[in-house]
Amino acid sequence: MKTFIGIDLGTSSMKLLLVDQRGKILNNQRIEYEVSSPLKGWSEQNPSSWWQALDKAIPLLLQNQKAKDVYAIGIAGQMHGLVVLDEEDNVVRPCILWNDGRTQKQTDYLNHVVGKDVLSQHTANVAFAGFTAPKILWLYENEKENFDKINKIMLPKDYLVYKLCGNHTTDFSDASGTLLLDVKNKRWDEKMCKICHVNPNWLPKLCASFEVVGTLCKSFASKWGMDEQVKIVAGAGDNAAAAIGTNAVRDGKCNVSLGTSGTVFVASDNFSVDKNNALHSFCHATDKFHLMGCILSAASCNSWWMDVLKSNDFDGEQKNLQQLLGKNDCFFLPYLTGERSPHNDVDAKGAFIGLNASTTRQKMTLAVLEGVSFALKDNLDVARQSGLKIETATLCGGGAKSKLWQTIIANVCDLTIHLPDLEEGPSYGGAILAMVGSGIYPSVQQACDRLVTIKEEIKPERQLVEAYQQKHQTFKKLYQSLKELFKTM
Repeated sequence: MKTFIGIDLGTSSMKLLLVDQRGKILNNQRIEYEVSSPLKGWSEQNPSSWWQALDKAIPLLLQNQKAKDVYAIGIAGQMHGLVVLDEEDNVVRPCILWNDGRTQKQTDYLNHVVGKDVLSQHTANVAFAGFTAPKILWLYENEKENFDKINKIMLPKDYLVYKLCGNHTTDFSDASGTLLLDVKNKRWDEKMCKICHVNPNWLPKLCASFEVVGTLCKSFASKWGMDEQVKIVAGAGDNAAAAIGTNAVRDGKCNVSLGTSGTVFVASDNFSVDKNNALHSFCHATDKFHLMGCILSAASCNSWWMDVLKSNDFDGEQKNLQQLLGKNDCFFLPYLTGERSPHNDVDAKGAFIGLNASTTRQKMTLAVLEGVSFALKDNLDVARQSGLKIETATLCGGGAKSKLWQTIIANVCDLTIHLPDLEEGPSYGGAILAMVGSGIYPSVQQACDRLVTIKEEIKPERQLVEAYQQKHQTFKKLYQSLKELFKTM
């Protein structure tokens, strides 16, 4: 029996699945690691911690399983991180992560000196602080000694692909978030490389997400008991892989993810750019395209709040909050690490607003969940204003396990929410890509139709939708009222 490994290289942990070709999960593992913040607003990880996690997780994943049955591996990964290697393929410095905020100067240079029109023309996107290109400029301006050592520029999941098979590759979905890719034509853009002082030879080979890019290195095959012919596919950025894992593949299909960050992902058969570049125009892992809005803090807001409360009882803190839906007079701005879409504001801050003598712990807990949902709606509204008719969405990520949060998102966003049978998202998407690359299924769409099923549907309630529409208008005004003040804090 052929089996497949799907890997999700997340920000705080790595998740692995072992599945058979019918999509049945045979085993799973999760290994956690730390995020480093050497200075305020910085976010880094040493790529060696990812490899150590993978090396530890694979034997655990294969316990009581037949290692020789593993046929292919697919990896999904956190996007935008800057991994730089020297001539001997050694890591030059810790990876600067997607949620790092140090590059405001470089982001402003790209948007206002190079110009948003130029960026959009060449890459279909404008600069955000989390993107890879501003990080490269920051390295050039602040760590010239490290910059001069660069021989390869990679994204996080591509580093693991390199370690597994020895080849320097990336896929179109992950490359879209570098601000170095001509998304429409699916090629590295020479002008952007010149602007960012990038030698095009430093960039990895571009591949389809399901393309086989190598086979497992002999030493690791021997160590883990696998066959040397295990196929390694290019993989995908985590959001594109999550869309695969939830069957957000056909034109107009939407997936909402509630992970550390939050995303609104809308698949599209055709290339398009929203007029204000508020959403990202990226390649999909299907070899087509998608629009995506990303908020930097989603389920992480709830984790932060639980830490503040010194509580681990997530379910208990949300108990009896259903009766407060649509009635809460407390608001929360979820910008704990700045914000990406649609505001592109690295200075944005989190805030509770509307507190009074009757404000309770329950109301503040509910405000956190509602605030994240309002921020997701900000992005959904942009997609809808672009002409997309979005009435249903799949929901995945750690926060999606909350029944209360499911209900809030359905009503805030006026969406019928579909919950997939499997909640694994990116790791399951990675496994599906491995199956397609191996020829088990002829296309991503056919694999998703066969493997992804829906277990539950949550419909919006008209009265709640109307109440939340009014509250969302207040939410938007709060950010606009505070954004200039945030710059001084």
